[in-house]
Parts: sequence; C-alpha cells; structure tokens
Amino acid sequence: MIPVGSQDHYALAAGRVFDGERFLRDRVVVVREGRIADLAAEPPAGLPVTRLAEGTILAPGFIDLQVNGGGGVLLNDDSSVAGIARIAAAHRRGGTTALLPTLITDTRPAIRAAIAGVAAAIKAGVPGILGIHLEGPFLSPQRIGIHDPARLADFGPGDAALLTGLGALGITLVTLAPERVPPGAVADLVARGARVCAGHTADTGAAIRSALGEGLTGFTHLFNAMSQLGPREAGAVGIALAEAATFAGIIADGHHVGDDQLRLAMRLKGSGRLMLVTDAMPPVGDGRADASFTLFGRRITCVGDRLTGADGTLAGAAITMAQAVRHMSTRGGASLEEALAMAALTPARFLGLDARLGRIAPGYAADLVALSDDLTVLGTWIGGKSSEESSEESSEESSEESSEESGGEQAP
Repeated sequence: MIPVGSQDHYALAAGRVFDGERFLRDRVVVVREGRIADLAAEPPAGLPVTRLAEGTILAPGFIDLQVNGGGGVLLNDDSSVAGIARIAAAHRRGGTTALLPTLITDTRPAIRAAIAGVAAAIKAGVPGILGIHLEGPFLSPQRIGIHDPARLADFGPGDAALLTGLGALGITLVTLAPERVPPGAVADLVARGARVCAGHTADTGAAIRSALGEGLTGFTHLFNAMSQLGPREAGAVGIALAEAATFAGIIADGHHVGDDQLRLAMRLKGSGRLMLVTDAMPPVGDGRADASFTLFGRRITCVGDRLTGADGTLAGAAITMAQAVRHMSTRGGASLEEALAMAALTPARFLGLDARLGRIAPGYAADLVALSDDLTVLGTWIGGKSSEESSEESSEESSEESSEESGGEQAP
C-alpha cells in the first residue's frame, strides 16, 4: 500500500493520471477534506506530496454494481455490518472503492434483513457502500442459473415498498424478469427511487419493451441467464444491444462471456453504456487454498477463478474489478481508457452519481486507485483516506455496531 498519512489536505503526484475519460501526463492530484481540490501540473507550495512510483496509473476508484460476496462472506448468509464491511474490504483490495452488496434470490424476510444490514452499514460509515442490489426473487424459472428455484416468488402487493425499503439512505438496484411482474410494477419501483434492470429473463421482447416504457434502464450480466438474439426475435440480448439508451453490465472473466461476444458488445454499446461487473462470490479476497462454499445447500467449487455447481452451472465469479479491467482491455476489444471508464465513470452515470464519482476532477470525491503497468492494485483511497486508515476505522465501527446488533435479524 502507498502511505499518505492521515492529512486532510495533501497531494498525489503521478506520471499517468486517468481522469475518467483520458490519460494525462505528470499531474498532481490535490485532495482536501475528502474531495479533489485540484488537478494541477505542480503541487501548491508547502503541501505534503506523495510521488507515486514510475509507471503508476492513478485512476478513479472502481464502482461494482454486482457484489454477492467477498472475503469468505456471502451477503445472503451474513448481512451484518461486520459481514458487509468484510465484503467491501475484500473488493477494495481489487481496486473497488464503491459497490452495491448484492442479494441473490431469497425470501422476503431475507430481503428485509439485507436491506436493514446495508442501512446499518451505511450509517456506521463502512467505506464504499452505495446501497443494495436485489437480484430476484422475481426471475424466470427458465433462466434461473444458479439461483434457488424454490425461492422464486410472484410479485404481489407490498413488494415494491419492500424492495425500496432502503429509501434515501442509498441506491437501490432491482434485477427482475419483466415477464414475471405485473404491468406497472417497474414504473412503481422507479417512482419509489429504484433503478431497474432486466435479468434472468426468458422474455423474447414484448415484456422487456413494455418495461423499458415504464423506466427500465439496464440489463444485468449481458448474455448470461437471458433470452438470446434470434433471427426474428430480438431476445434480451438483442434488445440490450439495439437500445442505445440502455446500460448493460457484463462479466469479463473469460468464463461467463466469450471474447468475441465481449468485442461485439463493446462495438455496439461502447464504453459509455457497457459496465464491468464482477458478480463476485465469497472466494474473492478470501485467501484460503480451498475457497469452495455452500449456496442454499449446493456445494460451489472454486477452481482458479471459475465457480461452478456440481452440474457445471456457473455460480457467479471469483474475480476483482482490476482483473475485469485487464481482461476487457487485453481480450475484450476495449482500450485501457475504455476499460477503466467501464469500471468507474459508466457505472457512476448509470446510478446518477457521475457528478461526484467516476472522475478525477475538482469537486469529485477522492475515491482513487493506484495501479501498476500490469494493473496490479497498489493502493486505494475512499474519501481521501488510504486503505489502512479506512480499514482501521471501519473495523472499529463495525465491531461496535455488531455488538449492538448481536441479537438482530439475520438473513436465513
């Protein structure tokens, strides 16, 4: 890690600064009270300066919209403040400075518990928690993937209020199959402040187009667990690629999506609408030799960065955002600038947070990642605080919060 100390006002000097859209040479990023104060050629006189090693890239911190787990923790199993803090810390080591903890298909009590846990984590100041992503349970049984079919549900009265229970505390992203919810459900969720994506859908076009009219704006893990492009029916893939105004997350791990398909999506949607996501599971940042785990009673085996159930079904991913950027920029048809934007500015735009996240520019949050030439993460900052400083503070806060909530409701 690159130390900066605990100053509220300091500067980072780097030979290569990616400002969110392009590379700049020999720049100094001035940080004051958690925000970028200036991007200059020289540091102000008398200001503490850390000069990053030759070849280091300083870029906006990565934003991951789909994080099921990390550090040995699955959100479905542990939605405590300590559990969420551990997930965030594991992904921070991979360059992610902001994320949406993601609950995959589960019961309504589990949804309620996960929302409560994320709310508590935000209130406790766990670094990098933007809100929550609820992936299910209103999904197609024909495109269920590794999700538990026994936990699928029909959308009913009160579900819109349940899903948006986080309110103004943070962002709520909902993934659903448009054919599995009644007319008006997407519009209701959007009116309550949620962002809605289509995913795990078997619909070939009609329900998706109707949902677009109600405010659906994105697609979850493009190509995976969705209807495919056909000669006459567009399917979810075809609509996602054809509708220029929509965003799409994509998993660039070499397993979920072929390199040809990555290049196709890149050519058709571009880095302004295609977002890198990890779809990460507990093995990310776990460190154990055997990082296998259990998901709703099913053994998930981890071999390298490939996760599968006993039948070979892919079960999320075991990559960091830095690895996704590397794959996208070397094999997925994106330049390094485009891949870095897909990991920061584009997801910020999708979430409506691009006025404060995703760039290195005056007024933006000092959420930063330092990368080597081969995209190894050298250090991160969230709100101007380096990894070690934030980790120490969040550990103390989450420990206190966990003690206070030791008898609270947990996800089953």
